[in-house]
Amino acid sequence: MFDLVIHNGHIITASDVLPPSVYIGVKNGVIQTMTTEILQGKKVIDAQGALITPGGIDSHVHLDQDNAPTGDNFESGSRSAVAGGNTTILPFAIQPKGEYDFQKVVDDYHKRASVGSYCDYGFHLIVSDPTTESLQQLSQMIAKEGITSIKVYTTYPRYKLNDSQLLELLLETRKLEMTTMIHAENSDVIDFINGKLQEKKMTGTYYHSVSRPLEAEDEASYRVISLAKVIDVPILIVHMSSETALSHVESAQRNLVPIYAETCPQYLFLTSDYLKQGCCHHKGHGEDPFEGAKYVCSPPLRQSQSELDGVWRSIQNGTVTVFSSDHAPSQYDNPKGKKLGLVDGLPHYKQIPNGLPGIETRLPLLFCYGVETGRITPQKFVELCSTNPAKIYGLSDRKGTIGIGYDADFTIWYPKGEMKEFILDNEMLHHDIDYSPFEGMKFTNWPRYTILRGQVAWDRDNGGVVNKLGDGNYLKRGPSTLAGPMKEINPILA
Repeated sequence: MFDLVIHNGHIITASDVLPPSVYIGVKNGVIQTMTTEILQGKKVIDAQGALITPGGIDSHVHLDQDNAPTGDNFESGSRSAVAGGNTTILPFAIQPKGEYDFQKVVDDYHKRASVGSYCDYGFHLIVSDPTTESLQQLSQMIAKEGITSIKVYTTYPRYKLNDSQLLELLLETRKLEMTTMIHAENSDVIDFINGKLQEKKMTGTYYHSVSRPLEAEDEASYRVISLAKVIDVPILIVHMSSETALSHVESAQRNLVPIYAETCPQYLFLTSDYLKQGCCHHKGHGEDPFEGAKYVCSPPLRQSQSELDGVWRSIQNGTVTVFSSDHAPSQYDNPKGKKLGLVDGLPHYKQIPNGLPGIETRLPLLFCYGVETGRITPQKFVELCSTNPAKIYGLSDRKGTIGIGYDADFTIWYPKGEMKEFILDNEMLHHDIDYSPFEGMKFTNWPRYTILRGQVAWDRDNGGVVNKLGDGNYLKRGPSTLAGPMKEINPILA
């Protein structure tokens, strides 16, 4: 007798599609067997011919950050995550400049997460002020906290590192086999254009996209790849927004250089036109001239549908490694949220908090507009949303696929055509944000069940979020298994 039995669904991994005749038997939160023999369980779920995918891993989310006081905390963010098919999230512990005790930084984020989580979670560490002494603490982060990934920036005054700092940091992360995530935009280009726009009083929401042109991402992407090649270390460039920048990743990959790319839903579905007056499908469009502030994120939304199609091509041809939400929300109708950008009644795009909500809509968007339209295969969907995130962030020993010995994390969808189509309204979502950038879009499918370690966390037809706050565990992670063994380090650098 198993704790949970799932059957009659197409089981999808990054490489295979197993037929509905295969039964999955779960005991003590782990997949115990997969067999064509009929199994008995205390709870049995008939998938009714639908796709069964591994639980989603959203490996890039921002929760309870000081720079977003109106954003989601761990309670609302993780609730929204499971409602969107996710069983694991990886938010960020941020080193403020001048704080050189990484343990203190991480302890602070453990405290923020102590409210509980509906899904499993781990931390990345954002390094904004590296010193020789602080970098020596990274080995402690691995040993004590299981934090095996860091994020750095080439832009934003409070976070950005120069090339020399990046090289020192990459050398250290290479020695420790940590995954380095890089936000790649040229800060000087952005500052230069910002200055010209301010002089001309061009401060409306649309000018956010003008201030961060394709060239800023293009140059910085090429540059950080070059720095990685100097150190001979894998890196992942986060939230890539253009085929132009992604072409540098593709070129490196063709030459067997381990460079990885992440993209996000906003770069597949939204253009900079939304920055002018908000979503053309949203009710009340045109009534609020500041509504474009809802769509301020960095890198910015790009100009044309052809640029969105270019990112789709980079997903289809394998250049994109992971698909994350970059959930970085701020409430819109709040003076401490997006409305910070209204100064004396006038819009100032530089004052608008960056980021979009998207933790709940990430998987359904790619499933509906990718898998169900035939734009990508179900296997590619799993690779991008579960398997590769588990591999690159040190969770592939237990997460990211459906197999014996793995955590019993599943997302079960509706059979194609069986769910009533709907138009998304923000009130349907479970975050603590007063809008969604994807309101007005049509959805043909949604997670029917989200199952976390053998327990149903989300049952769309019977209660919604049905597990408890605190059911999610903190995850200590190992090194990336995606890059493979590295060559011996250059003795000059050792």
